[in-house]
Amino acid sequence: MTTLQAGDRAPDFTGTLQDGSTTSLADYAGRRLVLFFYPKDDTPGCTAAACSLRDEFHTLKEEGFVLLGVSPDSPKKHQKFIEKYGLPMPLIADEDHNILKAYGVWGPKKFMGREYDGVHRTTFVIDAGGKIERVITRVNTKDHAAQLLAA
Repeated sequence: MTTLQAGDRAPDFTGTLQDGSTTSLADYAGRRLVLFFYPKDDTPGCTAAACSLRDEFHTLKEEGFVLLGVSPDSPKKHQKFIEKYGLPMPLIADEDHNILKAYGVWGPKKFMGREYDGVHRTTFVIDAGGKIERVITRVNTKDHAAQLLAA
């Protein structure tokens, strides 16, 4: 669904983390950021993707990646999700969908014949200079870390 592509400048953002603090794209300047968007904490697909990243966190870090997740869940839900699964990466609560919309991952979806607005699971790799290096629109939830390491 997103129209952003490799080579585009990553949209700036500021968001609230699970602990109530804020973060922005500028906080990751000079580092290679994996910005992953997912629909909902503690659901099967989202948990599998987050745990895949958790399980390979040190390898991803050694490869120079910094991880940051974004969903429309609240900071409180994010904190519970992090604690329940031992997730080492911060999560942004984008309850007003501003970041989701800026990256083009919020929009119409269909599930079991029902249409609704929601998050299109997408991951962006943003280089140290703030440009999009890679866009993964077909996230393999069980092997998400392997998708990142394969490039």
